[in-house]
Amino acid sequence: MRARGRSRVVGLLVAGVAVSGALAGLVVGPALAEPSEQPDPTDRQVATGSLVAGTPCTSSARACVDLASRSTWLIEAGQVVAGPVAMRPGDPEAPTPTGTFAVQWKAEQWTSRERLTQMPWSVFFAQGGIAFHQGDLSTPSAGCVKLGESDARQWFENLQVGDQVQIH
Repeated sequence: MRARGRSRVVGLLVAGVAVSGALAGLVVGPALAEPSEQPDPTDRQVATGSLVAGTPCTSSARACVDLASRSTWLIEAGQVVAGPVAMRPGDPEAPTPTGTFAVQWKAEQWTSRERLTQMPWSVFFAQGGIAFHQGDLSTPSAGCVKLGESDARQWFENLQVGDQVQIH
């Protein structure tokens, strides 16, 4: 595996000891690879629970996205803890995927090799490098959920690997 970008990846800390490169997507240190461009049906989860008031998502979600209103929320124990906040999804040529996903990995600083674009505060949740990240809300993303700086940082700090993301 060759390096595809520089970042500080956050996923798993074990008593301050770095875990071997076999778990590179889960440790603090340089990232070894971007997610595959190919869809992976195993990254999907099933939404469960009742709807969270004011959102289109169920209580099993930790992050909720409504593409139609360009809004996103953080949810904890079935309650909104942040949001709605403005977001910018992909465009028709590179749409943001809909469905239920799981956070796969995180990077404070990431550069997309495919787009040569900075993606600070990235929280990756779908194949193809799809993530919540800081970005300019006046332009569409390449399928990601772009957030303003303070919101991107809050999503990064609150979401953990395995947390459910629902996009409607």
